[in-house]
Parts: sequence; structure tokens; C-alpha cells
Amino acid sequence: FSNPAKNIAQLRLTHGMNVADIGSGSGAYSILASAIIGNGVVFAVDIQKDMLSLIESEANRLKIDNIKTIWGDAERDSGTRIADSLVDVCILSNVLFQIEDKDACVKEIKRILKPGGKILVVDWSDSWQGMGPHKDLVHSEGEVYALFEKHKLKPLEEIVAGDHHYGIIFSYEG
Repeated sequence: FSNPAKNIAQLRLTHGMNVADIGSGSGAYSILASAIIGNGVVFAVDIQKDMLSLIESEANRLKIDNIKTIWGDAERDSGTRIADSLVDVCILSNVLFQIEDKDACVKEIKRILKPGGKILVVDWSDSWQGMGPHKDLVHSEGEVYALFEKHKLKPLEEIVAGDHHYGIIFSYEG
């Protein structure tokens, strides 16, 4: 299965970056990114308040002070509540199958990204023995390339994202 630590390592974050973890869930990517970026900020955005509470509890337990949780909806214009062009890297992991308006989500990601920013997309490549999304909700790599390229995002590289997952890094030229 997907290994957030390996995926984050392949993203090559650096000290001082601002990161948006869209659909942050329980915060695995947010917690890992926070340790790398130092005085940068991780914006953990989720529509589920209970998930944000989990992240806040874990950040407090680990004495992490550079994660800002945001109750937001990435399918709406300014729904992440993050300022324009503030983010160096956006993470979209295991959430595409849950997003109804994917075009709106990509537009929102572009709005918050700085020119030259990157997007890591990790998602399910299949539905496996009841794990992950229903097979009808799985989006192929080809569909993801088409979606992001339609919005003028350039594929940079594919990463090894684990069994039953794929990972693609896109860039936003601004």
C-alpha cells in the first residue's frame, strides 16, 4: 500500500516551503511534511472536522507548531481559505475518488500555488479486495494526466507510490 514517508521523500521538500495537504485526512502527510519544512507552514485542509481534530491532537502531542488546520472545501473557489500564490507544494493523496468536481479542485490548487509550485497526486490504481474506493470511482493515471494537463499543469515525474497506487508530480508554471 501507499507509504506517505516514501512519497514525501520523493517530493524533495525543503526548509521554509509552504505546503497544502488537500484532503488531509488523519494528517500523515501533514505531520511528515512539517518536520522537513521547518519554519514553513503546512496547511492541512479537510472537509471533515473530526479529521482536523485528529491532526491537531497529534501535532500537540508531537509539539509541532507549523501545521495550520483548515476546515475547507477544495471544490469551491477560495474554498481552501489559503491566500493566492502562497503554497510551494500541494499534496493530493487518496482523495481524487472522493472529489465530485475535479476541475474546480484543480483550479483551486492552481490559485493557491506559487508559480513554479508542484503538485503531488497519489491515488488508487485499482480496487483491491474491498480496500480503497469502489472500482467505478478509481481514476486511471491517464485520466489524471488528462485532468491536470487540461489545466496547463506540466507532468514532471512519476514516483513509486506503493502497491495499488500511482504517484505523479506536476508543476505549475504560473
